[in-house]
Amino acid sequence: MDQRSGPVTKTPNLIRVLSGAVCDPPPIWLMRQAGRYLPEYRAVRERAGSFLDLCYAPAMAAEVTLQPIKRFGFDAAILFSDILIVPHALGQHLEFREGEGPVLEPIETSGDLDRLSLEGVASRFETIYETVERVSEALDEDVALIGFCGAPWTVASYMIAGRGTSDQGPARSFAYRDEKGFQALIDIIVEASVNYLCGQIEAGAQAIQIFDSWAGNLPDDQFQKWSISPCASIVGAVKARYPNVPVIGFPRAAGPGYVAFAEKTGVDAVGCDTSLALSWIKSKLQPKVAVQGNLDPLLLVEGGAAMERRAAEILEALSDGRFIFNLGHGIVPSTPPEHVAKLVEIVKGRLPVSTAAD
Repeated sequence: MDQRSGPVTKTPNLIRVLSGAVCDPPPIWLMRQAGRYLPEYRAVRERAGSFLDLCYAPAMAAEVTLQPIKRFGFDAAILFSDILIVPHALGQHLEFREGEGPVLEPIETSGDLDRLSLEGVASRFETIYETVERVSEALDEDVALIGFCGAPWTVASYMIAGRGTSDQGPARSFAYRDEKGFQALIDIIVEASVNYLCGQIEAGAQAIQIFDSWAGNLPDDQFQKWSISPCASIVGAVKARYPNVPVIGFPRAAGPGYVAFAEKTGVDAVGCDTSLALSWIKSKLQPKVAVQGNLDPLLLVEGGAAMERRAAEILEALSDGRFIFNLGHGIVPSTPPEHVAKLVEIVKGRLPVSTAAD
């Protein structure tokens, strides 16, 4: 009998931590844990034809979501998709070009917002929800399933520039030049994101993460306006419908702004980037929310004693509080899978920390 056909009898450790518990060893998952560093992912990606086609193919997207769980035994799976699915669902042209990344039709003035539509957005997300359902049915009950979306500021920065930029200059300039128009775009993204996340939860996601990957490029006054406030709106709306579903926020490179983000958005946890000192995380953030992070992804590429020492330091500093082991950003394509396997062994205590730190 399928374990998920009856009442769930075991709460995944990741959900326990997000709900206030301390787990020993802490749960571990890694951002971009499904991706190009895995040969099995590359095989599926080749079959799919394009990255966007893979995102919209539930059987294949579910397969690559599950690949790192099968290989490494992570404590959580995260939906394989992309933050730009939301603008695509709103009607913005999107393609992923080899060597260039995402390319969208830029939104250059507030008049261009007329090209976007919230009508029918739910139906455009249906294949993503099917992926969530497939993964939920396949996971053991002690492995959590995380859904996600991009934060409005980060998503808007791509929508306005039409591609990734080094400093999000086009979006920052738009917000200064036409604050009302920029707020209208943010409001559209917030509404679509709330619908998107609630649909993922209904399909089986047990927690969600909001990625504000470019939060660190906002000046202090703009950070409150364009990162904290929109994320708080999303968290509030989702929790009004699903109060028991925890939310992780990731305001990457926000520095001291992490404290206000943790206090004002209503998130249950924050993902910590590599720039944050462990002592600062422990004293300033961990008393307020669960913390997640923050190994340097390049240490995971290099492996060896340096990676093992830093993993041991992170565990030593943060494991006596609410803590989820992760990276400070996503896995990079050049990461050797054997280094990931070694990291999981260290975090789960199968390789003693004392050995790892020698």
